[in-house]
Amino acid sequence: MTYALATFLVSAIGGLVLAASVLRGKLAPRALSLVHAALGALGLLLLAGGALNGEASWPPRVALALLIVAALGGFYLANLHRQKIVAPAPAVVVHAGAAVGGVALLLLSTLGLL
Repeated sequence: MTYALATFLVSAIGGLVLAASVLRGKLAPRALSLVHAALGALGLLLLAGGALNGEASWPPRVALALLIVAALGGFYLANLHRQKIVAPAPAVVVHAGAAVGGVALLLLSTLGLL
């Protein structure tokens, strides 16, 4: 779970830069979007491997569900980006909110606070 958390935290740094671009009405940098997506996908795979092994408690499983929702939002945002359309701010906020919620839950669980 620690590797998944680290991957998501690095991805979040890129996500902040991407969100700042989009919220200013500009297309996000393509290379950064691809790295952000790749890190998010890697984090999901790592988390799924840990959360679904039968030994994990509820927080990582709920975090996985929230991060899957974030990934679905990310697919929508990536599709808009591919079409060179600046994403609507509410979509960015929902994507970020699901991601932050999932990562926060995973962090608290990893630190033993849940």
